[in-house]
Amino acid sequence: QLQASGGGLVQAGGSLRLSCAASGRTVRNYALGWFRQAPGKEREFVVVMSWSGITLYADSVKGRFTISRDNIKNMVYLQMNSLNPEDTAVYYCAGTPYGLGKLRSTYNYWGQGTQVTVSS
Repeated sequence: QLQASGGGLVQAGGSLRLSCAASGRTVRNYALGWFRQAPGKEREFVVVMSWSGITLYADSVKGRFTISRDNIKNMVYLQMNSLNPEDTAVYYCAGTPYGLGKLRSTYNYWGQGTQVTVSS
């Protein structure tokens, strides 16, 4: 399973770091990433990193968010800087064996989500 943590309440312009731990199954050769879902909206792609470190970001977070992973510890991280209220959402970590992609349907491994709230 994937276990996400690190969410919380932060003021606009602030930073948060999310973590996601993979356990119970191997994530070798899986791309690991993050999606988010704001109230009343569809779950949307944020960022993904391949096993080898190649990344794909949503345009809305480029330059502000940074993904990293530790393949030894089976961890993936999301450093979020310059947060704004539009970033408020439940953030989900997810994994896919199908390479880098933005389609939710290609991800078959999901965590439970962690709430990020950015106040103005």
